[in-house]
Amino acid sequence: MSTILKTAFSLIGGILLSQSISAQKTEQLKSPDGNISVELKNNSGKISYDIRYKNEVFLEDSPLGLETSIGDFSKNLENSSFQKDHIESSYELKKAKVSHVDYIGNELVGKFLNSNKDTLIVKFRVSNRDVAYSYQLKSHEGKNSLKILNEKSGFKLPGDATSYISPQATPMIGWMGTKPSYEEEYTLNEKLNTPSKYGVGYTFPALFKNGNKGWLLISETGTDSHYPGCRLSEVKENRLFEIEFPQEGENNGIAETYAIQSLPASTPWRTITLGSTLKPIVESTVAFDLVEEKYEASIDYKMGRASWSWIVWQDPSINYEDQVEFIDLAADMDWEYVLIDANWDRNIGRKKMEELVNYANSKNVDILLWYNSNGLWNEAPQTPKDKMNNTIQRQKEMAWLQKIGVKGLKIDFFGGDKQVTMQLYEDILTDANNYGLAITFHGCTLPRGWEKMYPNYVTSEAVLASENLVFQQESLDKHALNATLLPFTRNTVGAMDFSPVFLNKRLSRTQENGTIRSTTEAFELATAVLYFSPIQHYGLTPNNLDEQPDYVLNFLKEVPSVWDETLYIGGEPEDFCALARRKGEQWYIAVVNAKKEKRQISLELPMLAGEKVNHIYDSKNTKASFKEEKIKKSGKIKLTLAAEGGAVLFTK
Repeated sequence: MSTILKTAFSLIGGILLSQSISAQKTEQLKSPDGNISVELKNNSGKISYDIRYKNEVFLEDSPLGLETSIGDFSKNLENSSFQKDHIESSYELKKAKVSHVDYIGNELVGKFLNSNKDTLIVKFRVSNRDVAYSYQLKSHEGKNSLKILNEKSGFKLPGDATSYISPQATPMIGWMGTKPSYEEEYTLNEKLNTPSKYGVGYTFPALFKNGNKGWLLISETGTDSHYPGCRLSEVKENRLFEIEFPQEGENNGIAETYAIQSLPASTPWRTITLGSTLKPIVESTVAFDLVEEKYEASIDYKMGRASWSWIVWQDPSINYEDQVEFIDLAADMDWEYVLIDANWDRNIGRKKMEELVNYANSKNVDILLWYNSNGLWNEAPQTPKDKMNNTIQRQKEMAWLQKIGVKGLKIDFFGGDKQVTMQLYEDILTDANNYGLAITFHGCTLPRGWEKMYPNYVTSEAVLASENLVFQQESLDKHALNATLLPFTRNTVGAMDFSPVFLNKRLSRTQENGTIRSTTEAFELATAVLYFSPIQHYGLTPNNLDEQPDYVLNFLKEVPSVWDETLYIGGEPEDFCALARRKGEQWYIAVVNAKKEKRQISLELPMLAGEKVNHIYDSKNTKASFKEEKIKKSGKIKLTLAAEGGAVLFTK
C-alpha cells in the first residue's frame, strides 16, 4: 500500500473515529447539592437522557426529540455544541403555596443538527428537587413557521416502579359530551403494565413510587397559546411512557392536534420532581421557576374565601332569595366572596343581578359569576353561554360585568387540550385582565404555571372534585382516601379548586336525603388547609352557623387562602397526609387519615417546638373538639385520629 493510500485511510479512519466519538458523546449535569444527576447522550444520532438520585436510577435511558414539518429531530442528529451555566434567581408570588422563591439550579444546553443543518436545542435545568427540559428549533434556511407533529420525549421507569396516575378520558363522553376534563380516579400503587381505563394514556401530573428508593412526579409547565396541552401515553415496551398530543376528537373535532408555531419555535417544559420521600414533590415550585409573567395586573386582585350555594343546595338555589342567604353567610364569616353558579341569567336576571351586587357590596362581599365556555365543543346547556368563546361578545360582557361591580368569573365546560383551546384560555385571561376580572376555570385542563404567567388567573378544577361527593355515595366513601392522594399529585403543581369543608351530615339542603358523610368534622376542617386554592369555595351552608361551636367558625373565619410557606410533614398515598402552611408568623398544620380505623400518628414539628397551639381534634360521633396544648421542646407530638378523621393545629 502506498504512503498516499495509508495517509488517506488514516485520515478517513480518524474522521470516522471522531464521528463515532461525537455520536456517543455524553454530557452530565448535576444538581447544586450533587444528589441529582442527568446524563444527556447521543447514541448513533438518537439523543436520550437518564436521571439518578443519590446514585439510584429514577429514570432509565429515555428518548428525546421532535418530529416536525421541516425535518425529523429524533434520529440522525449530529452534536453541535454543549454549554453549562449556573442559574440563580428570586421572585415573588401573590397567590400560591409560597410567596417567595430563591431558585438555584444548573443548566445544560445541547445543540444538535439534522441532515439539513437545522438546529434542535435541548435545554436541561436541574435544581435540588427538580429536573426539567424543553426544546427550541431554528431553521438553517430561514423558514418562518413549522408544525411540531410529534414529541419523542419519553420517561422510562425502573422495573419495580408503581403508579398513582389519572387516566385520560376519550373525547365527547360523559355528561353532555364534556370529557376529557381531568376528572378521573387515580390508580393506586398500580403495576406499570396495567392498561389505563380508557386505553389512551394518562393526564399530568403523574406520580410514581420508585420501589423503596423514593418518589418522582412527572408533569409539564409553561403551556400557553403556542402549544397544546400534553399527556402521557399508555405504557410502551420496557416501561416507557411517551409525550402525546391531544386526541383528534377533542373539542368536537375542531382544529389540529399538533403545535403550529413561527420560527424560532419552543416547547413547554417537561418536569420531573424526585426524592427519597414526598417532601420535594409537595414543596416543589418548578411549575413557576421556569416561566415568566406575561402581562401586568390591571388591578390588585384580591384572593380569599367564598360561600357557594350550588355545591350543596344545587340548581334550585340559583335564585335571588337564596343568594341573599349566602351573601349573608359570607358576611357573617368575614369571607370576601360569594360564587353564584349556572343559569343565574335565567333565574335571577341581569337587572336583579345588579341589585344583588349592590346588596353584597353593602355587606362588604364581592360577587363571582359562573359562565359556560361554549362554543361548539359539547352539549352542556347551562347559561350564560356563547359569551366567553367569542372575542366581541366576551369583551362586551366583561365591560358590563366591570360596570356593575362583579369581581371574577368561574368559566366551565372546556373541550380538550388542543392548541386552539389553550389559545382560548389565554384570550379569556387577557381580556379579563383588561376589565379587572379574576378567572377560575372548571371542566378544564391542568394549570401549567399559570398562577405566575397570568396575574388574574386564580384556580382550576381539573380534578374529580367535591361536586361528586354530592352526586354519588361512592365518591363520598372515598373522600378520606383521596385526601391522601391529591396533596401528593394534582395540588402539587398548581391551584386546585376542590372546594373543601362540608359540615352537614347529609349533603343536601334539608339533610333528610342525599349522600352521607363518614369523614369527621376535624377532617373536614383540615381540608381547608390541606387543599390549596387562592380563592377557596367552601361547602358550608347557612345552618352550619347555628350548629357549630365558635372555635369551628372562628377557625373558618381566619384560615388564609394563600400562603408564604408550605412544608411536607409526613404521609403517603392511601395512608395519611400531614402538611404545614405558614402565613406571616402563623402556622397551620393539617392532618388527615385515609384509614377506616382509629390510629395514632407521630409528627415532628420543629417550627412549633415549645409553643402553645390551638388544636381541633376528633371527638365522639365525628364531632370536632378544641383544646390548647403546648408542643414539646423536641417538636414532637402524637395525634389520635378517628377513622377517616383529622386534626388541625394552629398557632395563636
